[in-house]
Amino acid sequence: MTFLLFKSMILHMSRTTVRAKGQITLPDDVRRAAHLEEGDLLEAELTADGILLRPQKIVDATQAWFWTPDWQSGEREVEVERERDQVTTFRSGEELLASLRALSKQSTK
Repeated sequence: MTFLLFKSMILHMSRTTVRAKGQITLPDDVRRAAHLEEGDLLEAELTADGILLRPQKIVDATQAWFWTPDWQSGEREVEVERERDQVTTFRSGEELLASLRALSKQSTK
């Protein structure tokens, strides 16, 4: 029987055995479903329900700014604006600059 886990709902379940030195092998179907690759880090947490393993993907240092709480907050804000169709699309950089200049002139009046 197979289940999957998503936000406290079981989505996938498999069995494994604890080996010498506490080692376990995650079944292939679980690794594929969780998009785990060799060398990925896992955080292990003991919870009231059992042991929770969380993948800890390493972010390239040159891309770390994107994952800061402030930047992610801005990303979520933009998604809401996009869903509400509150965005303007420009065909070129010049069109964008012209729009910004017009806004600047309006704000100085």
